[in-house]
Amino acid sequence: MKLTIIEIRNAVWSALVEDLGEGDATTLATVPKDFQSVALMRARESQVVAGLEFAETAFKSLSPKIKIQKLAKDGQRVKPGQTLLKISGPSRALLSAERVALNFVQRLSGVATATAQFADAIAGTKAMILDTRKTTPGWRRFEKYAVACGGGRNHRIGLFDLVLIKDNHLVALRHEKPNAIAAAVTRARTTFPKLKVEVEADTLEQVAQAVEAGADIILLDNMPPAQLRKAVKMVKGRAQTEASGGVNLKTVRGIARSGVDLISVGAITHSARAVDIGLDFEG
Repeated sequence: MKLTIIEIRNAVWSALVEDLGEGDATTLATVPKDFQSVALMRARESQVVAGLEFAETAFKSLSPKIKIQKLAKDGQRVKPGQTLLKISGPSRALLSAERVALNFVQRLSGVATATAQFADAIAGTKAMILDTRKTTPGWRRFEKYAVACGGGRNHRIGLFDLVLIKDNHLVALRHEKPNAIAAAVTRARTTFPKLKVEVEADTLEQVAQAVEAGADIILLDNMPPAQLRKAVKMVKGRAQTEASGGVNLKTVRGIARSGVDLISVGAITHSARAVDIGLDFEG
């Protein structure tokens, strides 16, 4: 996942407009226009960094005189007290952009850090951690970028780049012959021949039907490790296998050891907390 400077600028500018309104009343009232400052953006806990370009853009959007020294990079693991950015320039610009800059880096570093925790938990297995579409509205590409920074792999970006036949699709097709999965996969191949086709399976019978239908990926939904192992054995490498549902840091290694190729984790985006990062002005 690679972000463009245009989408970063647009997101940052929207956030600045939201925060500043008619102006930073406190800073305009108390800090003279010609004052200069130096500030350090520091990690206050161990984390994986993501989103530094958003912070740089926030500061530079408020003053072309801002100078920034990057002391860390996205995807880097840092320790408490480690400096990420050194920012110098007009005090007003630093103060007014502070919260927007921190919001982006704290949130995206939180996603990257959560992803890294899951990736670390399955180290040594063949499985990969996948993200989902359970993202903050308007922030999907940013959060998926952060997942990649944390060592995860991006699943589909939206509804347009992969055919994912889920349980509700199959219920709608329940009367189709020879079975709902075969009918759905055939139609998907005909309509979107260039897209990969994934089928959600709740049972081993559905796994067999998905393999027979020629699915590229089989989503093994809410299966315990013993059932996952059976499913993987049934598939025999004829499709990729993805485990989903009930995945947390306590269960993920057992799931990975079942032999699945992929493990999707909604929590790395929808439940990631903002990590602790501060901006400290030098006296």
